[in-house]
Amino acid sequence: MRAPRPVSGDDDVTHDAFLGGALTIGQRKSGYRAGLDAVLLAATCTATAGQRIADCGAGVGTVGLCVARRLPGVAVTLIEREAAYAGLIAANIADNALADRVHTVAADLTVPLGSGPLAPLIGTFDHVLANPPYAIDTDGTPAADPLKAAANAMPAGSLDDWVRTMAALVRPGGSATLIHRADAIGMILQAYLTRFGSIVVRPVQPRPEQPAYRVLVRGLRGSRAPLVLGPAIVVHAASGGFCPAIEQALRHGSAIPL
Repeated sequence: MRAPRPVSGDDDVTHDAFLGGALTIGQRKSGYRAGLDAVLLAATCTATAGQRIADCGAGVGTVGLCVARRLPGVAVTLIEREAAYAGLIAANIADNALADRVHTVAADLTVPLGSGPLAPLIGTFDHVLANPPYAIDTDGTPAADPLKAAANAMPAGSLDDWVRTMAALVRPGGSATLIHRADAIGMILQAYLTRFGSIVVRPVQPRPEQPAYRVLVRGLRGSRAPLVLGPAIVVHAASGGFCPAIEQALRHGSAIPL
């Protein structure tokens, strides 16, 4: 990604290039800022034209917009509860000329779907993706910025609520994929094993000799196939720089299938 470029008229917002400049994302300097994790998650999506994808907890839309740019012909729904992001989401969709295939729904993933805004979308998506907050809000000191604090941490038990909603939104045979801290694998599997089969876990290592710091987890709704622990995804080569697969995903929008 190139260096942030301030947006005219708003000193707290930058425009950042993703996918080698094929996509530009406006995001706040002082809030949560998307980066490699969002691109990695988007790269796992191998949808075909005509399929529907949901980006759950979309923030300013980075994951879903990366998918929409990578995969012509797919329709993407950005699901985000924070009204403060609405303007940036709308601008990011318009600035990247994706309004014909990307739209938004304001909704909280942690509450029962009931008759709320997500109710009409139950079972309608081919793939759902999520990059949920990585921390528990009672651990440590929260960020001073409320939006950043909410993006970084959530109440204990909320991960299960997110996965419950993801399972409700995806159609039978569809996939649900998330990225999270590696040490959260126990919580993730507890949430996934009762709702999905064909679960694939791919550790993400910063370098070949270092332990994983992230995991990518995908499950299929309605499958009874067993869990598979896949090979690690290594971000940086021992000699420095990104590994070829990561470089291709970051700069050229290539897929990293799970």
